Amino acid sequence: MYQPEQRYPSARSPVAADNLVATSQPLATEAGVQALRQGGNAVDAALAAAITLTVVEPNNNGLGSDAFALLWDGGSDERGDSQRDKNDDRQGVIGLNASGRAPLGWDLDRFAGKQRMPELGWDSVTVPGAVSSWVALSERYGKLPFAALFDSAIHYAEQGFLVGPKSAFYWQLLERYYADYPDWYVHFGPAPKAGERFRRPDMARSLRLIRDTKGESFYRGELAQAMVAASTRAGGALTLADLDQHCCDWVTPIQQSYHGVELHEIPPNGQGLAAQIALGILAHLPVHELDSVACVHQQIEAMKIAVRAANEHFADAQAMVLSPEQLLQPESLARAAASIGDTAASLPPVSLPVGHDTVYLATADAQGLMVSFIQSNFRAFGSGIVIPDTGIAMQNRGSGFSLDPSHPNCVGPGKRPFHTIIPGFVTQNGRPALSFGVMGGHMQHQGHVQMVSRIFDYGQNPQEASDAPRWHVYPDLTVGLEAGMPESLFAGLRARGHDVRFEKMESVFGGAQLIQSLPSGYVGGSDHRKEGCVGGF
Repeated sequence: MYQPEQRYPSARSPVAADNLVATSQPLATEAGVQALRQGGNAVDAALAAAITLTVVEPNNNGLGSDAFALLWDGGSDERGDSQRDKNDDRQGVIGLNASGRAPLGWDLDRFAGKQRMPELGWDSVTVPGAVSSWVALSERYGKLPFAALFDSAIHYAEQGFLVGPKSAFYWQLLERYYADYPDWYVHFGPAPKAGERFRRPDMARSLRLIRDTKGESFYRGELAQAMVAASTRAGGALTLADLDQHCCDWVTPIQQSYHGVELHEIPPNGQGLAAQIALGILAHLPVHELDSVACVHQQIEAMKIAVRAANEHFADAQAMVLSPEQLLQPESLARAAASIGDTAASLPPVSLPVGHDTVYLATADAQGLMVSFIQSNFRAFGSGIVIPDTGIAMQNRGSGFSLDPSHPNCVGPGKRPFHTIIPGFVTQNGRPALSFGVMGGHMQHQGHVQMVSRIFDYGQNPQEASDAPRWHVYPDLTVGLEAGMPESLFAGLRARGHDVRFEKMESVFGGAQLIQSLPSGYVGGSDHRKEGCVGGF
């Protein structure tokens, strides 16, 4: 039984039900709940919500996004048999990597003379993978027809939706950022105010093409041709062969034990391994009083070690020199834990690019299927490239590559870049315990550590864990504390040698969505830092 206490100021209560959907946008949550009420399962709910989010939260994701998923497929859940009738190979936690690869024309010479990868334009665009994730998940696990998953998204694209307050704020903030990309303004401008209706009719047609061809139009048909034509006109490298050769990959998640639970993450090219390194270190250290200086100090120190490992080693799995298993060797984690003293350690600052703009959602159904799903443009609306007459906003995931030829994350043809987006999943005693994520670039792996600790070390419910003020280790290894952290914690960390400050920007601390499994049903939480909610029945 979860603990209902709310010890932090909160605008929301935990939501408990047999079926739950938690997203960062209420219209997307409702789309997921609607899929469940129509007889769909948690995968259908996740996909209906994710597809809807491309319309109603475009400042974080779109048709040109990438995606990752973790799910519990009902392998050994006592609730009953999995709803998935098409496959008998139940595995417990399974992962899907639907991140795209660099165009085949992206060799290092293409970027000669540059100090870092471009953040905008076609030379920041890798092949978008989100659409392939929708098709793969639906075919393998879904109950509803693929076409049914698009109803809400198409409705809001055609009829319009009333823009939420947080989306409107960032939309207006970013309008000047894309001033050099007129196709962006044609589709997304002028930036709407909160409560204004915004329609996306071009996108409605693209959604129908994806729906009716089960993604074929996007990778091999009319939409693929439109993307390549736009790239060619602008001097980009994307070709029909790049799109045709794209595939998403079913992967075995890596796992790390921590105080009686197992944290599951997608293997690199994502940064989930960093959360596991940090928790693997913390597993060797004592659990101090919640929110105490000693508690937060050792969490920050463990995270700094993990961030350094990510900076030095994380890349496309085929390019990594050290494997996840090597980076999670118990002896190495124990030595790292022993190196943490009472004062802040000095480590070189990190250099991997990070973005902050992502959507994350969690779903769970009465038959025991649980989904952890994340979808992202990388930075804001992405590259600034919007394909004319389609509403397809292309991500800028290519900016996550390095231009250092000695680094495993160096750009290369057909290679996946380092990714910040990570879905999380926790099991306990071989059973599903928590589907969760904390969207927000460099906050994501740090948020995973904080959510796992708060829920499983200190017994907080998902909403309480989400409401709690957070710490954030910046790429330069300075530390930000969120409003609500006590002044005594600030003073204590500074006394231990941390370069610490109170951070006013809410977006730095990300946005969590969480669903925890109960002996009967689930309880969910949705971050007040976003405009979403938990819905269910």
